[in-house]
Amino acid sequence: MKKIVILILLTTSITFGQKKLPNLKLQDINGKPESLYNFTKNKTLVLSFWATWCGPCVNELDAIADQYEDLQDNGFELIAISMDDSRTKSRVKALVNGKDWPYTILLDPNQSLKRHLNFANIPYVLIVKNGEIVYTHSGYNPGSEEEIIEKFKQLK
Repeated sequence: MKKIVILILLTTSITFGQKKLPNLKLQDINGKPESLYNFTKNKTLVLSFWATWCGPCVNELDAIADQYEDLQDNGFELIAISMDDSRTKSRVKALVNGKDWPYTILLDPNQSLKRHLNFANIPYVLIVKNGEIVYTHSGYNPGSEEEIIEKFKQLK
Protein backbone atom coordinates (compact mmCIF):
# COMPACT_ATOMS: atom_id res chain seq x y z
CA MET A 1 0.00 0.00 0.00
CA LYS A 2 2.85 2.41 0.86
CA LYS A 3 4.39 1.79 -2.56
CA ILE A 4 1.15 2.70 -4.30
CA VAL A 5 0.81 5.95 -2.33
CA ILE A 6 4.45 6.88 -3.09
CA LEU A 7 3.93 6.07 -6.77
CA ILE A 8 0.82 8.26 -6.91
CA LEU A 9 2.62 11.15 -5.19
CA LEU A 10 5.59 10.89 -7.55
CA THR A 11 3.35 10.76 -10.60
CA THR A 12 1.38 13.75 -9.36
CA SER A 13 4.51 15.83 -8.67
CA ILE A 14 5.96 14.98 -12.08
CA THR A 15 2.69 15.75 -13.83
CA PHE A 16 2.22 19.07 -12.08
CA GLY A 17 5.93 19.91 -11.84
CA GLN A 18 5.89 21.58 -15.22
CA LYS A 19 3.72 24.63 -15.35
CA LYS A 20 2.48 26.46 -18.38
CA LEU A 21 3.51 30.09 -18.62
CA PRO A 22 0.37 32.27 -18.66
CA ASN A 23 -0.18 34.26 -21.84
CA LEU A 24 -0.35 37.74 -20.41
CA LYS A 25 0.28 41.04 -22.12
CA LEU A 26 3.06 43.14 -20.67
CA GLN A 27 4.50 46.41 -21.92
CA ASP A 28 7.97 47.02 -23.27
CA ILE A 29 9.92 50.03 -21.98
CA ASN A 30 8.38 52.20 -24.70
CA GLY A 31 4.83 51.34 -23.63
CA LYS A 32 4.08 48.91 -26.48
CA PRO A 33 1.98 45.90 -25.38
CA GLU A 34 3.70 42.54 -25.91
CA SER A 35 2.24 39.05 -25.56
CA LEU A 36 4.40 36.58 -23.66
CA TYR A 37 3.19 33.84 -25.99
CA ASN A 38 4.88 35.52 -28.96
CA PHE A 39 8.22 35.31 -27.19
CA THR A 40 7.90 31.75 -25.90
CA LYS A 41 6.32 29.76 -28.72
CA ASN A 42 8.57 27.14 -30.33
CA LYS A 43 11.72 28.11 -28.43
CA THR A 44 13.61 27.95 -25.17
CA LEU A 45 14.37 31.21 -23.37
CA VAL A 46 15.20 32.68 -20.00
CA LEU A 47 12.88 35.04 -18.14
CA SER A 48 14.56 37.08 -15.41
CA PHE A 49 12.38 38.97 -12.93
CA TRP A 50 14.10 42.03 -11.48
CA ALA A 51 13.63 45.61 -10.25
CA THR A 52 15.71 48.78 -10.31
CA TRP A 53 15.91 48.80 -6.49
CA CYS A 54 17.15 45.18 -6.33
CA GLY A 55 20.96 45.15 -6.25
CA PRO A 56 21.33 41.37 -6.73
CA CYS A 57 18.96 41.54 -9.72
CA VAL A 58 21.02 44.22 -11.43
CA ASN A 59 24.25 42.33 -10.66
CA GLU A 60 22.84 39.16 -12.20
CA LEU A 61 21.74 40.94 -15.38
CA ASP A 62 25.13 42.68 -15.60
CA ALA A 63 26.94 39.34 -15.27
CA ILE A 64 24.88 37.76 -18.05
CA ALA A 65 25.24 40.88 -20.24
CA ASP A 66 29.03 40.43 -20.17
CA GLN A 67 28.61 37.09 -21.99
CA TYR A 68 25.36 37.71 -23.85
CA GLU A 69 26.72 38.14 -27.36
CA ASP A 70 28.55 34.79 -27.21
CA LEU A 71 25.55 33.14 -25.59
CA GLN A 72 23.24 34.36 -28.36
CA ASP A 73 25.39 32.49 -30.87
CA ASN A 74 24.22 29.33 -29.06
CA GLY A 75 20.54 30.33 -29.10
CA PHE A 76 20.45 31.89 -25.63
CA GLU A 77 17.75 34.53 -25.25
CA LEU A 78 16.84 36.42 -22.10
CA ILE A 79 13.84 38.62 -21.41
CA ALA A 80 14.16 40.80 -18.32
CA ILE A 81 10.80 41.50 -16.69
CA SER A 82 10.78 44.49 -14.35
CA MET A 83 8.70 44.24 -11.19
CA ASP A 84 8.98 47.99 -10.57
CA ASP A 85 5.63 49.41 -9.54
CA SER A 86 4.09 52.75 -10.51
CA ARG A 87 6.38 54.62 -8.07
CA THR A 88 9.64 53.29 -9.54
CA LYS A 89 8.87 52.14 -13.09
CA SER A 90 9.99 55.52 -14.47
CA ARG A 91 13.55 54.53 -13.46
CA VAL A 92 13.58 51.37 -15.61
CA LYS A 93 14.26 52.96 -19.00
CA ALA A 94 17.06 55.16 -17.68
CA LEU A 95 18.74 52.23 -15.93
CA VAL A 96 18.45 49.95 -18.96
CA ASN A 97 19.80 52.64 -21.30
CA GLY A 98 22.63 53.44 -18.89
CA LYS A 99 23.58 49.77 -18.58
CA ASP A 100 23.15 49.21 -22.32
CA TRP A 101 21.64 45.79 -21.65
CA PRO A 102 21.02 43.86 -24.87
CA TYR A 103 17.88 42.18 -23.54
CA THR A 104 14.24 42.64 -24.34
CA ILE A 105 12.83 44.46 -21.31
CA LEU A 106 9.19 44.06 -20.31
CA LEU A 107 7.30 45.75 -17.47
CA ASP A 108 4.93 44.09 -15.00
CA PRO A 109 4.08 47.08 -12.75
CA ASN A 110 0.92 45.44 -11.37
CA GLN A 111 2.84 42.19 -10.77
CA SER A 112 0.11 40.18 -12.49
CA LEU A 113 2.62 37.68 -13.90
CA LYS A 114 4.26 37.34 -10.50
CA ARG A 115 0.86 36.54 -8.96
CA HIS A 116 0.14 33.94 -11.66
CA LEU A 117 3.50 32.28 -11.07
CA ASN A 118 3.22 32.56 -7.29
CA PHE A 119 6.78 33.49 -6.35
CA ALA A 120 7.80 35.74 -3.49
CA ASN A 121 11.25 37.20 -4.07
CA ILE A 122 13.43 38.55 -6.83
CA PRO A 123 15.73 37.94 -8.55
CA TYR A 124 13.74 35.03 -9.91
CA VAL A 125 14.62 33.22 -13.12
CA LEU A 126 12.59 30.84 -15.26
CA ILE A 127 13.66 28.79 -18.22
CA VAL A 128 10.70 28.33 -20.52
CA LYS A 129 10.59 25.78 -23.33
CA ASN A 130 7.68 25.99 -25.78
CA GLY A 131 5.57 27.81 -23.21
CA GLU A 132 6.30 25.33 -20.39
CA ILE A 133 8.30 26.33 -17.33
CA VAL A 134 11.06 23.74 -17.11
CA TYR A 135 13.38 25.34 -14.54
CA THR A 136 13.25 27.97 -11.80
CA HIS A 137 16.00 29.67 -9.83
CA SER A 138 15.59 32.11 -6.96
CA GLY A 139 18.17 34.54 -5.61
CA TYR A 140 21.62 35.53 -6.83
CA ASN A 141 25.18 35.03 -5.72
CA PRO A 142 28.16 35.82 -7.96
CA GLY A 143 28.57 32.84 -10.28
CA SER A 144 24.97 31.61 -10.10
CA GLU A 145 24.46 32.98 -13.63
CA GLU A 146 26.70 30.11 -14.78
CA GLU A 147 24.24 27.60 -13.31
CA ILE A 148 21.41 29.22 -15.27
CA ILE A 149 23.44 29.22 -18.49
CA GLU A 150 24.41 25.55 -18.05
CA LYS A 151 20.81 24.57 -17.34
CA PHE A 152 19.70 26.44 -20.47
CA LYS A 153 22.23 24.50 -22.57
CA GLN A 154 20.97 21.21 -21.13
CA LEU A 155 17.32 22.02 -21.76
CA LYS A 156 17.67 23.61 -25.19
